[in-house]
Amino acid sequence: MLYVIFGTDAPDSAPKRAANRPAHLERVKALHDQGRIAMVGPFPKVDAPSMEAGACGSLIVAEFGSLEEARAWIDADPFSKAGVYATVEVRPFIKLSL
Repeated sequence: MLYVIFGTDAPDSAPKRAANRPAHLERVKALHDQGRIAMVGPFPKVDAPSMEAGACGSLIVAEFGSLEEARAWIDADPFSKAGVYATVEVRPFIKLSL
């Protein structure tokens, strides 16, 4: 099943985000290589197509075996462990075919 992971950055988390980004992307790429990523990316701080102003959060939509597995995955993520996120929501998601 698909699960949405919605992380909102903590204030002043940019240095932590930068330091942990390679390890975070490595874990996301592993899910991608397994064919489990439906969508992934950061939320820019400003309404612009670039990340020049930095990020204020992240969205991951990926396949997991259960809600508990999705929560465990994000809890073990470098961004979570380093305190990049102030809050993280994990919810089941059903993709509609229109």
